[in-house]
Amino acid sequence: MLGDPDPRRRDELALPVLVTWIQRGVYDDLLPGLGDGMAAGLRVGLGERGTDTVFRRSFSVLVLSVCIERDTERPLVPGGKVLDWADRVATWLLAEQDVRGYVPGKGWAHAVAHGADAVGALAASPHFGAPELTVLLDVLGERVVGHVEHLFVNHEADRLALATVALLRRERVPFDVLEAWLDRLVSTAIQRSRSTRLHRDPDLDTGNLDLYLRALYLQLAIGPRPPATRADLLLLLVDSLRALNTPFLGAPDRRTAVHRRSVPGA
Repeated sequence: MLGDPDPRRRDELALPVLVTWIQRGVYDDLLPGLGDGMAAGLRVGLGERGTDTVFRRSFSVLVLSVCIERDTERPLVPGGKVLDWADRVATWLLAEQDVRGYVPGKGWAHAVAHGADAVGALAASPHFGAPELTVLLDVLGERVVGHVEHLFVNHEADRLALATVALLRRERVPFDVLEAWLDRLVSTAIQRSRSTRLHRDPDLDTGNLDLYLRALYLQLAIGPRPPATRADLLLLLVDSLRALNTPFLGAPDRRTAVHRRSVPGA
């Protein structure tokens, strides 16, 4: 039922029952096995586009995120098991081809948004230190600049930004790593846009990153519980947004190689 294309069976019955039972501790003794079952669901139909298998993958990762949150609240799962779940989530999220948000007649697929929720849950896990959090950061970045056929239009960027803020709140990833990560994302998007602009809409290569950086800026500027490095991060984001939108926002201030490059379409 969790992968049922009927939203009444999936969203109104299977999902709330599972989530409620996990949060109330009904599955505490079975949590590792339940999480493994949800992780296995990430492989069902992976690589397909436009099929109903997306619901199984998307809602499996959503339930898995609740399992992870339960373990964070009350340690129930060995650290190695949570790290294994993280590896499966990352592998699936980067390989997921069906990025539809709302599917008429069938409700929310939202694989990218649900994947972001799982990354956010992992970021809050005590099993994750600086190396693991850095890997999660790279996964978020790769998903944002990954090849797509249409832009995120159903608040996926906001959910990805929320996951990023959850990671930043841990205050474990060095600032210079964050700076290099942002520069790499902007550079990748701009270079890819240049190389494909004669064959397809260049906004498909920069648009999702632009949406994500705007959402992340808002989360840091007005969202709750910002990290201690908020002020410096906002400056980095302003420069990154200027690099992507120079005709509208002006040139960035930082003197980095990526920001000295011209912007496609300028």
